[in-house]
Amino acid sequence: MRIFAIVLILMITPAWAQDTDLELVLLADASGSIDQREIDFQRQGYAAAITDPEVLSAIANTAYGSIAVTYVEWAANQAVVADWTRIDGPESAAAFALELLEKPRQAYGRNAIGAALLEGLRLMETNAFDGWRRVIDFSGDSVRNYSGPSIAEARATVVAAGVTINALPILRPDDPGRAQGGLEAQYEAQIIGGLGAFVVTAEDRASFAEAVKRKLILEISGQMPEKTVASAAERLFKEP
Repeated sequence: MRIFAIVLILMITPAWAQDTDLELVLLADASGSIDQREIDFQRQGYAAAITDPEVLSAIANTAYGSIAVTYVEWAANQAVVADWTRIDGPESAAAFALELLEKPRQAYGRNAIGAALLEGLRLMETNAFDGWRRVIDFSGDSVRNYSGPSIAEARATVVAAGVTINALPILRPDDPGRAQGGLEAQYEAQIIGGLGAFVVTAEDRASFAEAVKRKLILEISGQMPEKTVASAAERLFKEP
């Protein structure tokens, strides 16, 4: 009877969450503007970054020596490509990278950015980790939102939950970036939010992998880029 009682208690008691320094959701663009070649390119960039010695060193130097990461592609729907993984060294990083490169594309259609941000929050609220910090790393080449919750509504919900949203805009050749309200300025004004939020821009496809690596190191170490991110209000008063 005593053994049965112990088993019953174990069955109804939730499993203890694993402590880690950072819970990180990588939200990668898989909308209609991203073809299969670019899907592969993005995944390869993240796989190379998560296994890079400098990134692994940043992880080792955190308070817990580990982070928890999941990779999700977003479009009209959201699809988990690599599920939550505790990265604490080269082996776990390599396993995560391999999972990224092996899975088929599962997200299609037009942008639903608000829904993607809320899915990132849901994945954090339901995982098996208890991170000291929680960050959504959002990347994309547009700020359009065709369905689901608005970006402003979703961002407010995520930030209210204590989660930081950082962004990696991927500029197209004709995008002015910060000038003239380009994608970088739009991501600063509409996407990022929370404590220490920042933007790191991939100026073109060739610089994507290096931008991902830099961004991961900053997020893991809890730092911000040297360039101060201007607020929407500051930009408003500077514009003619």
